[in-house]
This record gives sequence, C-alpha cells and structure tokens, in this order.
Amino acid sequence: MLTTTAAYAGGIDRSGQSIGAIFEDGKYVELSYGMVTPSVTGTFGGGTQASGSMAPSYGSVGLAFKTDINDKVSLALIIDQPFGANVDYDTAGYILTGTAATVETTSITVVGRYKFNENISVFAGPRYLRASGDYTLAVGGPIAYTSTYSTGDNTGYVAGMAYERQDIAMRVALTYSSAIDLELDGTGAGGLGDLTATMPQSVNLEFQSGVAADTLVFGSVRWAGWKDAHITDTFLIGLPNGAPLVDWADDTVTYTLGVGRKFSDKFSGAVSVGYEKELGGAVSNLSGKDGYTSISVGGTYTLDNGIELTGGVRYIMVGDATTETIGAVFADNSAVAVGLKVAYNF
Repeated sequence: MLTTTAAYAGGIDRSGQSIGAIFEDGKYVELSYGMVTPSVTGTFGGGTQASGSMAPSYGSVGLAFKTDINDKVSLALIIDQPFGANVDYDTAGYILTGTAATVETTSITVVGRYKFNENISVFAGPRYLRASGDYTLAVGGPIAYTSTYSTGDNTGYVAGMAYERQDIAMRVALTYSSAIDLELDGTGAGGLGDLTATMPQSVNLEFQSGVAADTLVFGSVRWAGWKDAHITDTFLIGLPNGAPLVDWADDTVTYTLGVGRKFSDKFSGAVSVGYEKELGGAVSNLSGKDGYTSISVGGTYTLDNGIELTGGVRYIMVGDATTETIGAVFADNSAVAVGLKVAYNF
C-alpha cells in the first residue's frame, strides 16, 4: 500500500525516497508501480476563464533488491523516480493555454547497513540522480518561449540509523538524504535556455510497532527542504524581472499514520491517513496545489510460493491555491492514486 503514499506530496516529490527494503529479512526483491490521476482545475479573471484539468495522469515504477553479506552487514539496491512533474494547459480559452512542462527523474541508491546488535544499526550509501524535461510558455495562445532539456545527472548520499525490537515488531528509522545539484543543456532562444536545478535535502522518520496480536501501527514524517530548492532556466533568469522557472516559498512536512491488521496467514490489510499543511502564499502556475489530506486502503496477499502481492488505493484532497503572477484560483481539487507491489523473500 505504501507504494502510493508519497505520490502527490509537496514540491515535486513522488516516491518519498524510502530505504525500507534494507530492513527486509534475508534476500529480498520487489517491483512496484503506481499511477496517479489528478483532477486539478482553476479559473482566471474572476471565473471568466477555466483552465480545465492541467495535471495529466502519470505513472511511477520502483525496484529494490536486498541481500545479507554476513550476520552484521547487508546491502540494498533501490531504483525509484523520486521527483517529477507533468503539466499541460490544453483547454482552449485560458490565458495559459498551450503552456506545458515535464520533469522526469530516476534515482539509483546503494545502501549498506551495519548492525551493532539486535537493536541498533546504521546505514549509508551513495545516490545517483538523473533528470530531463521540457518547458513551453504560451500566453494568450501564441508560444512565447520553449526549451527541451537533455539529461543531466549528479550524485548525493543517504545516511541514517535505526532502532528495532523484534519481540513487538518495532522499528524506528531516521534517514537523511542530501541535496543534489543538476545542470541540463537546453534548446531555448538564441542557443540559451540551459537549466540548473537543486533537488532538496530531506529527512525521513519512519516507524512501526505492534500494539496487539496481529496488529501494527505505522507512520512517517518527511521533511523536505524545498525552500532552498529551485528549477531555473538560464535564459528566463537573464530577462528583466527574471525569476526561477519554479521555486518554493517554504519547506514541506508530510505526515502519514496508519494501522495494519493480519487477518490470516495469507492476507493482511491496512488503512492510513496522510497530511501536508498548506504553506500559504502564491504557488507556481506549474503547480496549482498547496498541501493535501489523504486516506489510503490496501492489502497484501501471500501466494503458496511465498510471493507477496500488495495493492492499494489512495484518495487525495488537494489543498486550494492561488498562482503567482496571474492570480488564478485553484479550489476543490483531488487526485486518485493506485499502487501495486510484487515482493519475494528467498
């Protein structure tokens, strides 16, 4: 179910950058897929112009493999798509009709874990991030500017520690992920239009604990430093009154809390709620959202051969927002996310 938990979080967060696979028993492999279908609409000019839904559906995949080197050392490889954006104002008659943008990223993280004893462990490793995208600005119909950004990449790292008690299925893990700077060549006006970006540093606190027989409480708190992050087109920043293509007014804190229940040896289910406070102030015209509240339900079924199939669905109530520059109002919006994960311990 957690494959959909961070699918519509602050900034352009998508995966939540969890390293949970490192805590699985023995050798472990998982493949996950999530699909998010937003309905994000706004109006301009006192309601005289409607944007239509400016946030197309998108999918996200993940892969993880974990193995034990010995009794104390384990290693995990995690591939995900941690950040992304997909914007398309395609409804005729809106002031920004024709404006569109995409951001696509892939991350490869290698995490090594060392267990001091049954309770305390530390983990760390490098993270490689690659990104690409495009941007088209149209005002009143005609295209004013467009650039396609080729792939750029860089590395960062993750580090953290965990406390566990197996007798009550308890684990508390704290993970720090460093910021990563990117530079992407662009095809903007006059041979300019390159892109620079900073993806934020973050801290994840993930926890779980048994509270009764076959019942587990779980949750997470994610802080992401979006205030110091940005996506900047070098051509646009050079114009009079130029500003980053996208920046954010403040950092975000995202909360998740849920309860899971084992109903039989083969089936367990869970329900959780998520919350991210609205930051207030104007948001980018490439966003249209500010904070959210969500509810998720899901379940896991274990086949006779030990393969686990996990599925979940999440309903997200998107926070209202007013956009910068033109003052468009986005309200009463939502998104639906579904996720599927196949996992196997061997």
